[in-house]
Amino acid sequence: MAKTILVVDDSASIRQVVSIALKGAGYDVIEACDGVDALSKMAGQRIHLIVSDVNMPNMDGITLVKEVKAHPQYKFTPIMMLTTEAQESKMQEGKSAGAKAWLVKPFQPQQLLTAVSRLA
Repeated sequence: MAKTILVVDDSASIRQVVSIALKGAGYDVIEACDGVDALSKMAGQRIHLIVSDVNMPNMDGITLVKEVKAHPQYKFTPIMMLTTEAQESKMQEGKSAGAKAWLVKPFQPQQLLTAVSRLA
């Protein structure tokens, strides 16, 4: 059975690029446009990895990480941030919240797949 990855980004084009790369590598993908949408789409499903942007409307990525980690079913689900944010302070904030990896946009699909294979 393929592993399921939740891709959260307010940019439809980024979601599409990430989804194509992941599906091409054999993963099932669920897409969400922000943290609120992501939490509603998780709804008890088995999620092997979350790939999330940081800057999004309604609920940003750091808040999403905190919300996911507070949920018993998803407490151990790895989360990778995929963002334009490259500041050390933002990375520390993400790590403190529970993010396991940080990939800065723009990225090469192979970089993404390498990181995903280590986490999922």
